[in-house]
Formats: sequence, C-alpha cells, structure tokens
Amino acid sequence: MSYGMIPQEVIDEVLRRHEISETVGKYVHLTKNGKYLKGLCPFHSEKTPSFTVTPGKQIFHCYGCGKGGNVIKFVMEMEGETFPEAVKQLAEEAGIPVSWTSYNAEEASPVQKEKRLLQEAHEYSAKLYHYLLQNLEAARPAKAYLQSRGLSDALIEQFGIGYAPPRWDTLTQALERKGYPAREMETGGLLSKRQDAEEYVDRFRDRVMFPIHDARGQTIAFAGRLLTDGQPKYLNSPETPLFAKSRTLYRLHEARSAIRKLGQVVLFEGYMDVIKAWSAGVHNGVATMGTALTAEHAAVLRRFAEEAVICYDGDDAGQAAAHKSIPLLEEAGFRVRVSLLPNRMDPDEYVTSYGPEAFVREIVEGAVSAVKFQLIYLRKSHILLEEDGRIRYLRDAVRIVAKRNSPMERELLLKELAQEFGVALDTLKQESLEYRQREKLESARDIPAGSWNNVWNGNHFTSKTPPLGAAHVNAERQLLSWMMQDRDTALLVEEKLGDRFHVEDHAALAAYLYSYYAQNNDPDVGRFVATLQDDRLERLASVIAMIDVPYGERELEDCIRTIGRASLEREYERLTEELKRASREGDQTRVLQLGIEIIALEKQRKMS
Repeated sequence: MSYGMIPQEVIDEVLRRHEISETVGKYVHLTKNGKYLKGLCPFHSEKTPSFTVTPGKQIFHCYGCGKGGNVIKFVMEMEGETFPEAVKQLAEEAGIPVSWTSYNAEEASPVQKEKRLLQEAHEYSAKLYHYLLQNLEAARPAKAYLQSRGLSDALIEQFGIGYAPPRWDTLTQALERKGYPAREMETGGLLSKRQDAEEYVDRFRDRVMFPIHDARGQTIAFAGRLLTDGQPKYLNSPETPLFAKSRTLYRLHEARSAIRKLGQVVLFEGYMDVIKAWSAGVHNGVATMGTALTAEHAAVLRRFAEEAVICYDGDDAGQAAAHKSIPLLEEAGFRVRVSLLPNRMDPDEYVTSYGPEAFVREIVEGAVSAVKFQLIYLRKSHILLEEDGRIRYLRDAVRIVAKRNSPMERELLLKELAQEFGVALDTLKQESLEYRQREKLESARDIPAGSWNNVWNGNHFTSKTPPLGAAHVNAERQLLSWMMQDRDTALLVEEKLGDRFHVEDHAALAAYLYSYYAQNNDPDVGRFVATLQDDRLERLASVIAMIDVPYGERELEDCIRTIGRASLEREYERLTEELKRASREGDQTRVLQLGIEIIALEKQRKMS
C-alpha cells in the first residue's frame, strides 16, 4: 500500500520514528493524566484542556473541536500541509531518505506551491542579507550600530541579523538571477512595485534586517530598522500567504522549549528587547510583530505556559499597551505579572545600564501581579491630593479588586487600600460585594445556558465527551475499538457480522480494518489511521480508539447480540410498514405472507 509515490514502508517508518507526544509537545504544553497526556487544543481557543494525546495508541483527539488522528495528521492540521508534504517533513526530521519527488507536481495544491516558492525565497533572502552585513563595505555603519547597541558578533550570528543596502534593486536582481518571479516576490512582501512604472524594487533598503520565523524555524518575513533619518523607523513585511501578524511571535521557535520548561513566557515589544534579554539569560522571551497583542497570540502562547510576564517599555505608551494586554492574557487563562521599568526605560536600555543579573532579578523576577499594576496604572488618571479624586480612585480600585476570583487576594488588596486611605475595611468589602453581585446578574442575562468556555470560536458544547447514542451505536463503537487493538477480534467480528453495521461510517471503518489485517498488518492504531486518508473517518477512528473498556468474550458476545437485535428491530419495523401498505391496497396474499414473516421474526426477537 502507498500514497502517490510514497512507499508504505516510508510511512510506517515515519510513524515508528516519531513519538506523537514529542511531536505534539513542540506545539502544545502537555501534562500527564493517567494513560493520557492533556493540553489546550491548538486548533481552537479554550481555557480548560480538552485535547488529549494517547502515547500507547499514538493518536491525538480533541473532545472540543473533534479533530483527531495520528502524528502525520497532526502535522497536516498544524502546518496546513497535504499528506505527502507532512510525510516529507517528518521524514526529513527523522533522517529518512526522501526518494519520492513526483508528489510536488501531482499532489501539491496551487496554494502550497506558492508557499513553497515564497519559503525558499525568504530563506535565500535571509542568507543574502546576513552575508551583506558581514562582508559589504557599505554595511559598516549597520555593523557599528548593532555593536553600539551591545550586540556581539555571536548574537548577530545567532539571530541571523542582516543588512539591506540603500540601492533599489539589490535583492530584486539577486532574486531574478535565482529565477524567482518578481510578481510572486511582491506577493510575499520581499519586493514592491513602482507606482509609475511596470518594474519592481526592493521593499527593504538601508535597514538592519531581523528575520522572522514560523514555528518550524523557517524564515517567513522580515523586520527592517532604518539606519538614517526617515519614516517608518521600523518596517515589517506585510501580511502574506506565509506571514500573519496576529498569530506570529518573534523568536517563539527558539523560546518555545524554555517557555515550556519554565511554564512562563516573557512578552516584549521590540526585537532588540528580545535579543538583549536573551543575552541576559532570559530565553523565554518573545515579541509581537509591530502590532498590539491579540487574542490569537495569547491562545498560541497559552499552549506552552501558565504565566505571562509583560515586559514592555516604561514610557506611557508601553504602560498603556501593558494595561490593554492584561485582560487578553487573563481571558486566555494566564496568571499575569507586569514588569516595572524605572525612568521610562525600555528592557534593552535597562540591560545595558544595569547589567543582566539586575534585569533578571529586578525586572523579570520582580514583576508585580496584574492587579497591582492595574492599581498603580489607575493612579495616573486620578488626582489623589483632592478628596474627590481619592473617592473616585477608591471606587475604581475596588471594582478592579472585586474582579479577582480569589477571596484571599481580594481581602489582602482591600486591606492595603483601607490602610492607605484611612477607610473602614468593611466599607470597601461591602462595595466589592455589591459590584460582584451586579456583575453576576449581568453575566447571567448575557451568557446562554450551556455555553462552553471558548474565548472566541463561537461553538457551544454542553459536554467535552462525545454524546452517547443508541445501544447498538455504542456496541458498534466498542467492537471497532477492540478490533483496532486485536486482529483475532477483528476476524471474529468479520465472521459473525461482516458489513452488517448500522452506522455507515462504522461499516466503512470495519471494512478498512478487515482489509488492513488481510494484508498481514499488526494491530497499530496510528498506522491504521494513516491508511484511511479521509478526514471524517480519521476523526471517528480517533474518537473510537479512545474508548477504554476491558475486553472480554462475554462483553464481545453482548455487543454482537445488541447489534443483531437492532437489525431484527429494524427488519420488524420494515415488515410492519409493508403490512400496513399491503392491507390498505387490499393485497390479502401479501398480507398473509407478511404476517407469517412477522410471527417468525417475533420469535427471533424473543430469543435474542
């Protein structure tokens, strides 16, 4: 068996070499939960984990959105790749020789072909920009600028920083020589089209270039910092088929392992902040792409960490951005802290002025809780020297405190406010209680009963487990689960039931299992799922494989009997309807014949 030009033995080797928990773990923070690993689903937003990985069966399944399958399917879903592309990626990662090539032309979609072309062009451009920074005479000012910002040659090399010369056509000509079409390069954000002529020019000129990577570490965009006076100071790649600002985070591909290990992510505003923090030993830092933090950013990060430290600039704009980011992160399920940088400094400046140890100790480890920061930030909008200003501040502060879920946290914060402003603690508690009661009433009116805890996906689920169906449906699923795990069970079911499954998709899975074992394959859920090549059946197989009921001969016979009984019920209903029709039509011969058949069927029903 093979798919296109991919030999089945290659697919088998890919599945054998890739432990699903390790592959999924690159994207999702997984925790042990009995036989399973659980985490937040990477395919939809949620605050309570409903995504499971079963190492013993080498499959994943989400009870929230229903996605499931083996390691190949996971990569397909995460990376938006076709089956051959996912196999190729996993094969290359495992060091398996990729000897098939024809799928590129035969099976890759136009969108995938475009992405592959742009991917190659970006990788080439990143290498070119880096080479120019290290070797071009005209790049000396760029190199001097980076050194003045405290970046060593090792950091420049490690972060792949480059330089785009002032000329209009440096990259344009280089891409043309490599055979990359200019129109597609404009779509990818590398080139721009002149407004007054049918020609293309470099998008980035006279800029220090910071490559931006996707989750796999491939270059998908650039950020360029202008060296001379002019605007914009920072220029990012536009939205392209490769690059979505609302989902991409600078250096996440490198920071991911540290974020997962520490359970914490540090959020910065700028590229230089991330680099300087990295040099200070903060390897769990990322930055947004010249845009405000989005709910999608928060959802991506929540897969890997439970705590977020916001480390934005100490000026008014940075503090305002931090204030806006808190609810987004808390809504995603983060425990949030905020760094307080003195004298309106940014993280880069602090590292340079006070050193790495002070930055880690005072700024990262010394970050205050989100509510503390909100109270500090609130002071800026009130004149506390005036009585009216103090009253308004206290009312707003109590509202902030009242939103905290922890009674102990609310108690401590209200005590601090009472002591600072000379107000009775009971008064503040009463104010807090009234606010919480009002919020609860409003929430009860606004939230539909039974709505699920998703942040923005709009899907409502009343349960995280698949709904139970009729007895024969559950019996069919139980049989299929045992059949996936045991060849003899599958052969026995084939002998006794064959294709007489009532649910069409169950019958299809049974047929695939009969065929799978007929080819002398051993029981292997992950490998079996790879043979299906059908999204609906892959999801269903993953759900059924999660069923964990101990096998027994009596239980097996009960399932087969339940399915057989359902067949008799269905046949009885059919004959009864036909009898009514024959009676209406006055066909007495047919009525007599059907009556005999129904009597015989009733005897079978009693015996079953």
